[in-house]
Amino acid sequence: MSKLRVHCFTLSIDGFGAGPDQRLENPLGVGGVALHEWVFATRSFRQMFGSDGGTTGVDDDFAARGIARVGAWILGRNMFGPLRGAWPDESWKGWWGANPPYHTPVFVLTQYPRPSVEMEGGTSFHFVTDGIHAALKRARAAAGGLDVRLGGGVATIRQYLQAGLVDEMHLAIAPVLLGAGEPLLAGLDLPRLGYQRTEHVLTPSAMHVVLTKRSP
Repeated sequence: MSKLRVHCFTLSIDGFGAGPDQRLENPLGVGGVALHEWVFATRSFRQMFGSDGGTTGVDDDFAARGIARVGAWILGRNMFGPLRGAWPDESWKGWWGANPPYHTPVFVLTQYPRPSVEMEGGTSFHFVTDGIHAALKRARAAAGGLDVRLGGGVATIRQYLQAGLVDEMHLAIAPVLLGAGEPLLAGLDLPRLGYQRTEHVLTPSAMHVVLTKRSP
């Protein structure tokens, strides 16, 4: 069976996965952009967005692992856009323009139905209103035997962790203090949930940690 994987999800030293006061003009929250400096310059990240060049090395290796063998994505609604409540119309199609970086089916968790959206480059957005298990079932079917990547945000990853559904999680801990925001791991007993550290690598830009779900 395909795996559900989290990759390149960055935390501050004090455990926040996004800064406070997220909004249209500041989608990552106050200070949130600094979390991701480690990945912006990598070759794999630049290729996802259609750019040439970029750095290689350990940071790029982790970024590349995040896009290998991925056949579908799952996103929380906040990752898709800043809108809250019922969709006012169908004009918002994500943060990324006409050709988003996913190039696979993407399943967006929401409480409000909306027709699927076909984008350039093979990305399609499908809106799931019946919960995390239904989204995972649909994503696995669409992935065709490849893995499903769970993109976030914080609340969505926490739900899947609490349900024991994440098979592997790569966290990049950036040398940044936010002081406030959305904590990813607060109150979660990861060992009790079956997770163990299987890798950790330090670079000048981040501490990379991989957590793996133990087999029953």
